Amino acid sequence: MIRMTIPGRTTGGRTTRGSMNRGTTIRALAATALIGLSAMAASPARAADDPDVIFKKSTVWKMLTPDDKLVTYAIDDPGVEGVACYFTAPERGGVKGMLGVAEEVSDVSLACRQVGPIRIKEKFEQGTVVFRQSRSLFFKKMQIVRGCDEKRNVLVYLVYSDRVIEGSPKNSTSAVPMMPWGATADVAKCADFVSR
Repeated sequence: MIRMTIPGRTTGGRTTRGSMNRGTTIRALAATALIGLSAMAASPARAADDPDVIFKKSTVWKMLTPDDKLVTYAIDDPGVEGVACYFTAPERGGVKGMLGVAEEVSDVSLACRQVGPIRIKEKFEQGTVVFRQSRSLFFKKMQIVRGCDEKRNVLVYLVYSDRVIEGSPKNSTSAVPMMPWGATADVAKCADFVSR
C-alpha cells in the first residue's frame, strides 16, 4: 500500500511534511519501466532495418510458453551492394522470452555471400558495424562488423556479442571474395574504400 501525505496537511493533531515512502517510490517506478519495456519488446511492429526471418527451429519444448529456438536471419550489408549475411541465433522461450526480458546467449553463427555485382557505397573503417541487435533487456548486444583483407581483395565479416563491462569471446567469421558477377568484368578493390 502506498502512503502519501500532502504538504501542510494535519493528521492526528500534527502537521506532516510532503513525503512518500522512498522505497515504495523506487519500486513503483521500476515496475512502470519494466511494464513499458515489456510492452515494447512484445510489440509486433517491425522496424525497416530489422533482419528478414528465414526460418525457426525449436530446440526446447515448453508447454505453456514459447519454445527455445534457433532463428536464421538474413541482412543485406547496407554499405556494400551485392553482399548478404545470414546468421543463426538462439532465442529463449519461457516467460522471460515471451516478455522480451531474457538474456540471450552469445552463440551466433555467420555466413556472408556475394549475391550480385559488388559495389561499395562509401569509404569505411576496418571493423565498421554493419548490423547491431539487442541480446538482453539492458547492455548486451550482438554486432556484425566488416573489414577488408587488402592483400586478397576479400571482405571479412565478424559477429560477436558485447556488454558495457565485458564481452564474450564467442564469435564467428565469414569472408566474401570480391569476384566478377555475370557480364560485369570489373571488380572493385576493397582497399580503395578503407579509411586510413
